[in-house]
Amino acid sequence: MAAFLRERRIPWRVRALFAEKGFVLNVCRHLRRPEHIGNYIQRKIYLASNQLVKKSKFGGQLFPPLLSLTWWGASKPQDTGTPQSKEMSELELDIKTADELFDETRTQEVYDLLLKHKDLQKAEIEWRLARACRVLAEECDDADAKKRLTYEALEHAKLALDLDDKNYASHKWYAIGLSIVGDYEGNKAKLENSKIMKDHFERAIELNPTDPTSRYLLGLWCFTFADMNWFTKNMAAALFATPPSSSYEEALSHFQEAEKLEPNFFSKNHLMLGTTLFRQKKREEAKVWLSKAVNENPLKTKDDEKAKEEAEELLKRL
Repeated sequence: MAAFLRERRIPWRVRALFAEKGFVLNVCRHLRRPEHIGNYIQRKIYLASNQLVKKSKFGGQLFPPLLSLTWWGASKPQDTGTPQSKEMSELELDIKTADELFDETRTQEVYDLLLKHKDLQKAEIEWRLARACRVLAEECDDADAKKRLTYEALEHAKLALDLDDKNYASHKWYAIGLSIVGDYEGNKAKLENSKIMKDHFERAIELNPTDPTSRYLLGLWCFTFADMNWFTKNMAAALFATPPSSSYEEALSHFQEAEKLEPNFFSKNHLMLGTTLFRQKKREEAKVWLSKAVNENPLKTKDDEKAKEEAEELLKRL
């Protein structure tokens, strides 16, 4: 990095400001998107030069305008000259960073980072905000905050769908949003929304057949209706001329397809494979998947912890 800056005749005072761990880590983070490295470093140099100008007793320019245009040579990304192009470049970088933070379970940072782009009205921002709100709600111990985050997740997901109904994640997270607010609105509301949820899970799969979580969620929908008790079935029959229904076989096929698409992608898919096989009285096969849920998944989230606990309880019955 030091050689890179020297070659472009950047003054040593500015180079010194880059001798920090955070800068190096951020450059490394952007190596997967090399077309953005120039923009990222250029912003850092601009900010660093401003700091030096403020500290300088002369208060003059550090870099002649013509020199600043040649630092990046042919590697500098083309600029269309419109504010939106710069804005989109920053947006893409922040989305990439948000996904990396989410993978590291730093969900509050994801929420804070994406919220600053809220006014842009982008589906890619909104469904990620819905995802962050859902996780934050799951991890929240305060009942009022949990409810607020749950409804906020649905709001973001609904906006994502309104903005781009060709985006599979918008459909997936809208269906999830309907599901989680149902915990506050009762069985009747859940049943009324159930067909809508299924339609959106199926649409998400149609738009992106390789996404394992959409398959898992459709499997969970099928399992829920296959496993429904007598009272809820009668309530569904009263609400619909043709009430929603499914089978353990249909649920199992979706869980198996999800696992085929991406093995070991989610602890709860292991749990549901084991649970469905248990319902079908396939005890030995059930043990295999329940053991995976207990032993082969890192406990990164509350979902993982719950999956392990439920799998352990079910194994005791086998």
